[in-house]
Amino acid sequence: MKDVKPGLSPEEYAACDGTALAGLIARGAVTVAEVTASARAAIDRVNPTLNAIIELYEDRFETPDQGLGNGPMRGVPFLIKDVSDHFGGRKMESGSRVAAGYVVPEDDYYAQMIKASGVNLVGRSATPEFSMSLTTATLLNGETHNPWKLHYSTSGSSGGAGSAVASGLVPIAHSSDIGGSTRGPAAWCGTVGLHPSRGRVSPGPGMSESGDGLAQSSVLTRTMRDTATMLDALSIPQPGDPFILRKPDRPYASFLNGDGPRLKIGFSTAPLLDSPVDPEVAETVRQTARALESLGHRVTEGAPEFDQAAMNLMLTDLWYFEFDKYLDWLGERAGRKVSPDTVEKASWNFYRFAKERSVDKYLRALEDLNTYRRQIGRWFASHDIWLTPTCAQVSQPNANYGMNLDIPPLEFLLHEDQPCQFMVWVNTCGVPAISLPLGHHTNGLPIGVQLAAKSGHEEQLISLGAELEQAMPWADRLPPMHVANIHNTPKG
Repeated sequence: MKDVKPGLSPEEYAACDGTALAGLIARGAVTVAEVTASARAAIDRVNPTLNAIIELYEDRFETPDQGLGNGPMRGVPFLIKDVSDHFGGRKMESGSRVAAGYVVPEDDYYAQMIKASGVNLVGRSATPEFSMSLTTATLLNGETHNPWKLHYSTSGSSGGAGSAVASGLVPIAHSSDIGGSTRGPAAWCGTVGLHPSRGRVSPGPGMSESGDGLAQSSVLTRTMRDTATMLDALSIPQPGDPFILRKPDRPYASFLNGDGPRLKIGFSTAPLLDSPVDPEVAETVRQTARALESLGHRVTEGAPEFDQAAMNLMLTDLWYFEFDKYLDWLGERAGRKVSPDTVEKASWNFYRFAKERSVDKYLRALEDLNTYRRQIGRWFASHDIWLTPTCAQVSQPNANYGMNLDIPPLEFLLHEDQPCQFMVWVNTCGVPAISLPLGHHTNGLPIGVQLAAKSGHEEQLISLGAELEQAMPWADRLPPMHVANIHNTPKG
């Protein structure tokens, strides 16, 4: 990219969502090389302070036009999250010293669909070690900062992605979510985060389902149109997928015009665990309910009945069954052994905790999943949407969380679950949910609101999100550590 003069200033670049950048490229107003140069200038300006991006792919800056797909996001800068084997030839370290330097052997289906969308994969975003913490800070890569407040959490595990998208470094970034890891960073960083239905985005060919069906890969964006366009690109059934979900007969992007049916929406701000909901978070949910009612939707207060604390305990028998073997496998690939010298304190505690998990407990937990799905499913038989906070509180200091906390595993999980209490049931039930940045706390931090729909009905979330984007707009709210607000390269 030598001698390429950016066609957009860093500020102009950061003001564009992916759809806008792709449109400029398609019209010939700017070239892919110029957009990529603008992205590099934006990243160089802000990332030294945020530490959202832990690796830049220099080959994608040197020859950005080469190898791009011809999809709707052609030339738009994109980041892959540092977890799971997605892009062949790229490092994947799970934020851990035990896996440092490991290189993925080949593309999976997610990588193939992402490439076909046309995005330009320019780097790798930070994650907590093994995607297990509410703060994105590791001994391997250091502390990632929330662009709204330094030393505050981006949440996890897609925390680097959330920070990068919110600050304008890239308009779209990979996320994944087994218990809130797309929606939590969206809420705490002020972005849009859609967690698709179970099976919507293929995890193949290496596995039939990710995380026993609880996990889905997705993206973080700043706009509903980017979210809808990327959902269209990622919801393509692949060879060998175990089941094919219900899907609308037209693209998800066509639901952005707000002409969807009026829906029956239940809303609730009552805590699901013995942990309070911040009053300003609760009020933002009520404001959203009033906005939806003014748009013609039928809105009532209510929630399904289930025991979130018992659900969380049950999930430990799923999440940590053979977790020790998984860490051993990661270490073997990089030529290391799991030990207190190669993993962080909480990871070492969970490594030993996993050895106590049994096949019997695992199989029982799979049956319990069905019980919870049906309990909550009965409520959805008479409602289209459940509206709640995304997180019970806004972002907290990084020091409050992290894999370097040396506390017993169940105590650690209870501590981490309290802000996440409204998100985990979504993964348990396999339904789609979206976090929208619909509020702003008086302490200066963003507030996310979650809408969840029945399985296979992502188009309802796209339509509602588009309506709320107009009724409660968020585009003009920029964090202090946004590209547009920093004019000198930070020193760190």
